[in-house]
Amino acid sequence: MSSDINCQEVVPGIPAKFSDFIVTRRVNIVARYPGFIGRDLVCLDAGCGNGASMLQLHDHFKRCHGVDANQEYVDQFLSEVQSRTITNCSASTADLCSQLVQPESFDRAISFEVIEHLPDELAGVRTLYHSLKRTGIVAISVPNKWWIFETHGAWLPLLPWHRVPLLSWLPEPIHSRIAKARIYTKRRIVNLLSKGGFRILESRYVTAPMDRLTFRPLQSLCRNSVFRRDTTSVPVLATSIIVFATKD
Repeated sequence: MSSDINCQEVVPGIPAKFSDFIVTRRVNIVARYPGFIGRDLVCLDAGCGNGASMLQLHDHFKRCHGVDANQEYVDQFLSEVQSRTITNCSASTADLCSQLVQPESFDRAISFEVIEHLPDELAGVRTLYHSLKRTGIVAISVPNKWWIFETHGAWLPLLPWHRVPLLSWLPEPIHSRIAKARIYTKRRIVNLLSKGGFRILESRYVTAPMDRLTFRPLQSLCRNSVFRRDTTSVPVLATSIIVFATKD
């Protein structure tokens, strides 16, 4: 299966808002994973954006460092760290496809909805692999092919709204020609991480947070019923897939 998308048409990722429930949902999953967090551990946030995830997780680690290719996002992260007087977080600019991020320096790494935007997804995975110490663990999330809507949109003529229902269900050769970013099945992301050197520990579907629902009563109803748990066994209820893997 090809993973190539014309890198001129791949849309760079946009950081989640600090208030987005998807951030809390991912953090909950990571924090509850056995052995992932620890006050003696150093964690990398690869593709940290504005730091929304790390700023919820930092209390669980000895030290945290975020990297992102976008200097503006890194500056936002550092500004938040300063305004909140957080002492164990730092951030810097780095391109995951071409720069090693402090090789073998981290016990844990997270990378949420990042590698689908990289020109070379395998290069990004290998950077993560080399950044970890031996026995280190990474948690990577990617958009789920079987969610009802196209998560990142597509290049479609005449349509002002590009999150078209079921577009992501198209065969990969067709989808890759019109999509603004890659999308994954469990098999595809697991195979990619294995090719990058990782041993897979577990994969889960991340339940849709319903952040896009602006009508609050309906949003609350969804979150308290079908979409109430952070993970699901039903692929069509999940916006993304999260995989835990280790460096043996």
